Amino acid sequence: MKGIILAGGTGTRLYPLTKVTNKHLLPVGKEPMILNPVRQLLSAGIKDILVITSKDHMGAVVQLLGSGAEYGCHFTFKVQDTAGGIADALLLAKGFVHDEKMVVILGDNILTSSISPYAVAFSEQKEGAMVLLKAVGDPERYGIAALDEHKKMLLCIEEKPCQPKSCYAVIGVYLYNPDVFDVIRGVSPSHRGELEISSVNDWYVKQGLMKYEYYSGDWTDAGTFESLVYANELMLSRDNIIENSS
Repeated sequence: MKGIILAGGTGTRLYPLTKVTNKHLLPVGKEPMILNPVRQLLSAGIKDILVITSKDHMGAVVQLLGSGAEYGCHFTFKVQDTAGGIADALLLAKGFVHDEKMVVILGDNILTSSISPYAVAFSEQKEGAMVLLKAVGDPERYGIAALDEHKKMLLCIEEKPCQPKSCYAVIGVYLYNPDVFDVIRGVSPSHRGELEISSVNDWYVKQGLMKYEYYSGDWTDAGTFESLVYANELMLSRDNIIENSS
């Protein structure tokens, strides 16, 4: 199984902190933000990791991570030249993944417990995709899952719904089979002109091929000032240690 960290974007919500650096290099606890998804993949036994970022700060990302020898893994780096969306960035991974399954983590997602159990579950899933869900107190801010808990299937994912069908947000950890690249090529750009990962996930949902698991640890993205503060609180209290999941 391969690991992919999507660390592009302009970080406009964190400006001016991001005026001179990639947001994924900002500190969370005692480490740069991007090391949390790195450690998550390592905790799942995934040691072949692709990092996709923008050209403006690729040098700094490479300088931080190096070859991977320091972390006991191997890093590959690719540049997303233009801001074409998360799914567009994921397309760059096709030659890296080949015919293997993959775990994709958005680089500004901070998770406190290991994703290993979910990677193991997905390794036994014959087809389709999997997302991780987390209960949130303000579901109108997120992509929210409507569920068939009996069949353990997603019925739909609503983006920032006014009347949420559940309190379970889809967090930025996606597990895909290699057919995801064909799915991406079949989706249309959004009104923003980007290939959205939500469109990709919707395809799997409509085909009845999207499974889910409830994430047991604490989670936040770190893409706003408020969530960056919360992410620092989470990881400082744990000394940046990723806990084992039960």
